[in-house]
Amino acid sequence: MKFLQTMERKFGKYAISQLIKYIILLRIIGAMIGIMNLDIYTDYLCLDVEAVLHGQVWRLITFIIEPINVFAMGGANIIFFAIELNLYYLFGMSLENAWGKFMFNLYFLSGILFNIIGGFIIYFTVGVSVPIGLDYIYKSMFFAFVTLYPDMQFNLWFLIPVKAKWLAWFYGVVIGWPVVNYVMYGIQTANGVYFAPAVSILVSFANFFIYFFAAKNRRFSPRQMRRRSNFKKQMHQPSGITKHKCAICGRTEEDDENLDFRFCSKCEGNYEYCSEHLFTHNHVHKH
Repeated sequence: MKFLQTMERKFGKYAISQLIKYIILLRIIGAMIGIMNLDIYTDYLCLDVEAVLHGQVWRLITFIIEPINVFAMGGANIIFFAIELNLYYLFGMSLENAWGKFMFNLYFLSGILFNIIGGFIIYFTVGVSVPIGLDYIYKSMFFAFVTLYPDMQFNLWFLIPVKAKWLAWFYGVVIGWPVVNYVMYGIQTANGVYFAPAVSILVSFANFFIYFFAAKNRRFSPRQMRRRSNFKKQMHQPSGITKHKCAICGRTEEDDENLDFRFCSKCEGNYEYCSEHLFTHNHVHKH
């Protein structure tokens, strides 16, 4: 999408590097609130649209600090929470390395925005404030990760080896089935309240579907990611030596410091293109 490329050129320098670390910090803060008092979140922080319309606008930001009761299942839940954070770090860093920090920032921030929009849609259609959190946005990172590494293997319950793509299919059914049930109950009972949780789940995954189709050409294999890393290391070379050059127009970072250079995942060989020619060039295939 040219719009995303333009946004990245203009605002990429403001992107937060390793954003996932701050996301994990929010999860830890949420766990601390869960330990102290879950009512703190419900009474003062959650996305309550009615409260927002009455002046409590800070809830549009503070709702992202979602509480977690790490003692709900005793010590076992603490272990699961630690594993969850470790997986989030893996997913987040993998997405940032593959897409770039600006696109990963945009992915997560758009998810927050969609949740806010979903909360207002629910309130104005059924008259109910549903406390939407970021739980499904965190989960959507897994599906985005699978698009990059479908054959990566996880050990289910530390014993059963399962490829990521099969876990994604299973997890998609687990998440999608309640959505279908909520919609069916809403139709059968003519009660719009049942649609609220379905909407809350769908808006949380909206950024995944939109971003996946908008940026699918930006996906990189692990080998290409290593090549990108090597180019970043070359940034320490003496001035006057260019590190990037477009295979079409020949421009380098010396011509325009705002130019963004990337490798094409469909070209055979080390062919790098500027952002204007990345999606418009003819792919190189060696015979």
